[in-house]
Amino acid sequence: MRAFVTGADGFVGRHLTAHLRSVGDEVVALKAGVDVADTSALTEAMATAEPDVVYHLAGWAHVGDSWNDPVEVVRVNVGGTAAVMEAAQRSGSPRVLVVGSADAYGAFEPEELPLTEDVPLRPVSPYGASKAAAEVVAVQAWRGRGVPVVLTRSFNHSGPGQSPGFVVPALARRMLEALGSGGAQVRVGNLEARRDLLDVADVVRAYRLLALGGEPGGAYNVCSGEAVAMADVAARLAEIVGGEVELVIDPTLVRPVDVPVVVGSPGRLSTATGWEREVTLDSMLRRVVEDQRVALAV
Repeated sequence: MRAFVTGADGFVGRHLTAHLRSVGDEVVALKAGVDVADTSALTEAMATAEPDVVYHLAGWAHVGDSWNDPVEVVRVNVGGTAAVMEAAQRSGSPRVLVVGSADAYGAFEPEELPLTEDVPLRPVSPYGASKAAAEVVAVQAWRGRGVPVVLTRSFNHSGPGQSPGFVVPALARRMLEALGSGGAQVRVGNLEARRDLLDVADVVRAYRLLALGGEPGGAYNVCSGEAVAMADVAARLAEIVGGEVELVIDPTLVRPVDVPVVVGSPGRLSTATGWEREVTLDSMLRRVVEDQRVALAV
């Protein structure tokens, strides 16, 4: 199986390419620095690769930062998806997995939890809006041009190699830095939020299974089905790090809009592919802490 991967040099992309190679797939990555919204460059790269399946991961990935430049978020996430669909159609229409986000669900009613793929998309962040629009572009390519595309709505995930700009490695790093300097205070954002968290290893397994077995035009949640409070995540991280810390709310780390609880149902994913979670939350947190220890050399 030959795979063409956009965003292969990103956090999830590195884990995905490693997983694909571990199961015997040949991987061709879109070169770093190529604008994912450049249709000509993408078409040339994809035609050369002649892939059986395309994994589209490239794009703007940080929800909080999307408020600072919503126009660029749309250009990259929506325009990039449109370019991938065009390149795929010109390259013989290989199967395409478009990695989306649960942030596209946006505002929903408590009785709609856990979120299924039938819940309407009501995005509240620029990032979520861009991911919802990218879905429309991708489905149009399937319905109007016959490109067999499968969509994911991926919930929160972490693991080794994730940027400390994201909450789990950020908390781990701040705790290690505080304890290493003899301090105790750790800056945090909204710890009341409850999130559905997976290890990136489970996420990339789901991506390959969906790329091969998902229904064209269909969307699939990639999630654990369980919500955990970020306060509990912080407490578990402190225990793993091995020290007492004082968590201090930093207003600059609180998003303009933050949905209180986000948890999804992985039922459609599991039914279609047999996927099950394999890495526990505690194991994922330990992997992140160890990764940050190495990065900080502590």
